[in-house]
Amino acid sequence: MKKYLIIMLALLLTLLPYTSAEPQQVDVGLYILNLGKFDVGTGAFTADFYLSMKCEEECSPDKFEFMNGRAASIDKAIDKPNEKFYRIQANLNSPVDLKKFPFDSQKMQIIIEDKEQTTEDLIYNPDMEESGIDPAVTFPGWNLDGWTAEASEHDYPVYGEKYSQYVFSIDISRIKLNSFIKTFLPIIFIILVALCSFLLDPDKVSTRMGMVGSALAASVMFHVSISNQIPPVGYLTFADKFMGLTYFILLLSFTLNVVMMELQARKKDHLVNKMHAMTEYSIFVVVPLLYLLLFIFGI
Repeated sequence: MKKYLIIMLALLLTLLPYTSAEPQQVDVGLYILNLGKFDVGTGAFTADFYLSMKCEEECSPDKFEFMNGRAASIDKAIDKPNEKFYRIQANLNSPVDLKKFPFDSQKMQIIIEDKEQTTEDLIYNPDMEESGIDPAVTFPGWNLDGWTAEASEHDYPVYGEKYSQYVFSIDISRIKLNSFIKTFLPIIFIILVALCSFLLDPDKVSTRMGMVGSALAASVMFHVSISNQIPPVGYLTFADKFMGLTYFILLLSFTLNVVMMELQARKKDHLVNKMHAMTEYSIFVVVPLLYLLLFIFGI
């Protein structure tokens, strides 16, 4: 009797539906059709793209969400048991790194994660053949430097769960020549005006001080206008370092003129002439060299 019960139990187990212990493998492809303006202050941008999800067997990967934003619209074009295809418009945001501003590079990311299925049930795999950026996409003010697609695991230690994520990253960078002209060309002319004061004779030291003082005031106002282009950050940008060096040069110029004025008051003309001879032309070599070193080691 016992033998018959074991046989019947084995037959019942064979009739139960088979459940695979392996998670579903979903190949994800993302193709960018259009990109909206990138807001440097918040990292916000809009994206219009195709999203494809394919499985070897029947699967249900359609319960996904964007971890760095929200979808404005989702239109499903293909709805097969093993394939889903969407056209999506989404409002997204990405972290912003402005340490190299105005020569900074940014990553615009689209992060997708399933709402319900953990890594035990579903794994995303990037489908490179169906991913990319349409050649017609333009992004005014920025260079499109390429894209990457990868899958990663996101751990939620509070809930003790891990979810698979698909991350599509778009690399962008500012147009360097345009950034240089708009940001640094005005301040370079201000510095040149201040340096030209060293060509004046020592007896015109008051005029020299006026030129340097005006350059310092103009530099401060220009620095404020640059700072208003980006949000407040807890670190120095390259533009801040550039302006810091500018303040140092102008302050040093102002100090030299004050010393010369004091020496003239004490009738030490030989020292005044010596200082003038040392700085008249050498300043046009030292200052550009300091800025060159900043551009080499500061970016």
